[in-house]
Parts: sequence; C-alpha cells; structure tokens
Amino acid sequence: MCVPASECRDRARGRDHMPEPGPDGVRILVASQLDPDALAALRARHDVVGAIGASETELCHAVRDREAIVFRSGVTLSRAVLDAGAQLRLLVRAGSGLDNLDLADVNRRGIHLERVPGPGAQAVAELTFGLLLCLARGIVVADRKLRDGHWAKAELTGQGLAGKTLGIVGVGSIGRRVAELGRAWGMVPVGCVKRRTPEREQSSAEDGIRLVDLATVLDESDFVTVHVPLDESTRGLIGRPELARMKPGSFLVNIARGGVVDEGALLDALLARDSLHGAALDVHVNEGEGRISPLAGLPNVVLTPHIGAATVDAQRQIGREVLRIVERYAEPEADASAMATLAGSGRE
Repeated sequence: MCVPASECRDRARGRDHMPEPGPDGVRILVASQLDPDALAALRARHDVVGAIGASETELCHAVRDREAIVFRSGVTLSRAVLDAGAQLRLLVRAGSGLDNLDLADVNRRGIHLERVPGPGAQAVAELTFGLLLCLARGIVVADRKLRDGHWAKAELTGQGLAGKTLGIVGVGSIGRRVAELGRAWGMVPVGCVKRRTPEREQSSAEDGIRLVDLATVLDESDFVTVHVPLDESTRGLIGRPELARMKPGSFLVNIARGGVVDEGALLDALLARDSLHGAALDVHVNEGEGRISPLAGLPNVVLTPHIGAATVDAQRQIGREVLRIVERYAEPEADASAMATLAGSGRE
C-alpha cells in the first residue's frame, strides 16, 4: 500500500531533482491540530508552516514548497492539493483512517505515506464503552431531564452489561481492545472480519473473541460496535437489511466512519423501534461546524463530534510518533525497513 521511502526519494529526484533536507530540516505543512510539545519540537528542528482549518484553496497555496504534510481525519488531501505540492515526499497521517485521500494517486506520485494507528486505539475503545454505557443506562437523557428540574428516576430503568453479547464489527486493533473491555464487564464478545482465516480465528479465540459472520453478529448481539475503515466494500455496510435483523432491544455504536452506517436507514429503524432500541455515533456522514445530524432530534441517540482519539494521552503519544517519523525521514540514508517500523506495526 505504501511506497518505500528509498523508492519515493528516487522517484522524487528523478522527477524534480529535489535535494535532501537542508540545514532547516524538512519543510512541513501541519494541516491539523498536533500535541503542543510535538509541534514545538518540530518547529525547533524543521521548517514548519501551519494551516489548521484551511480550505482546499488555502491548502493548495500553503503546500507549494512543502516536502511533508502532517494531517488528521478532518483534512482531505484532494488531487488538487497533491498537484499543488509538487515537492511533496512524505505524508504523515496522525491517526489511522485513510478515507481522506486517494491511496492509488499517492502511490502513483511516489509519495511515502505513514500513519499512526496504535496510540489512538485505546482512546477510541474507551470512548466506545463510554457511549455504550450512555445507551445502556440512559445517562444523557437522565442528565438532560435533571437539568430541566425533572427527577426522572422511575423513567430511567436501564440495561445491565454482564452476561450480554457484545458484537464487534471489525476485530482490528480497536476491536480487540473493545473486546477486552467487554470481558472486564462480564460481556461475551463475538466479532467479524473482512477475511476470516483459521489463523485469524485462532488469534481471536486467544483474545476471547468468537469469530463469526456479520449476519451472526447482528443476530446474536445485544450491543453492536463498528470499527472498520471506510472504503467501497464497507460503505453502507450497516443498512436497512442489517438493522432489521438486529435483536429486539439492541443498541448500535458507530465509532468507525459515518458512511459505514446508512444514516437514513438508521433514522427509520430508531423511529420504528422494531428491534433497535438506541444508537450512539461519534462519526457522521456530514461532519464539521454548523452540520446537524438527521438523528439529532431523537432521545434514544447519543452524538459526539468525532472525538474517538481526542485524549491528552493519545494525542501526546501520536505527537511523539509523528516527530519520530519526520526525524527518521530527515536522516540522509533513511532505510525503507526502518521507516516501516515507525508506524507500520499498527496496521490492520
């Protein structure tokens, strides 16, 4: 998927005759928020320009003389941005998802891509459980009612977790952590993956997860959590047929990407309450300031603004990894295998 650093440099030299990083280090465009200590370290050692919250036009202008971009999920690296960055040789995704760029185009251009999936996984798993608990115990509704002066204790009988089946759609680094947390609460994890092999079944069994197909996960689970990347194979993965077969009284948590769950179908299912009892979403089809979810008016829905990895601890670790990647890339003879060990070990 990723172009080796050495090959990337060879292509760049052949195309543009680019020199190695100069005395001011790597010319970096930081397009997303980064841990303050990591940003300060980058600024001290490299030529750093910030473009937080920039439009596509502003990114095109800012990237013209940059060798590297550091970015997160809120930034789309469109073809126009990559066209403008003729000197780009390194992209650092400060997180895991890659649905905000065209991988084939990046590879075609000979740009080296690194992501940092590991540090955020624990934070995302913890938020998954926070949302799950909000649904099970009606915590958000209870808070709203009490703020309005209504002592709604008799209306707020919730669901317990112990002994319930926890369905995990996507048993990767995040899904495994969710299963671990589930077991600690006495839940029984079942999961599904895109490619189920005997080896994958064995490793999942060792983690206490029974691997089945998606249909079985939906049929059996009291709580379903979603942790898959967004691509053509997963877009609309949870649609009307899938929602219809969920257990009566079940809950859905989507903390993957908005397009994985059909929001229109989810709205209808929640209004009908035939099977699905509630849902929580940290990710949305339309994200950003001023956007209102079509689910916002439902009392049995919890919504958060894509904050899965937004903990001080996770962002500090991600910042350190970003710094390490850039520092290693800046070395005159950085080797492809060494580059791969920086962030590649967390790939699913």
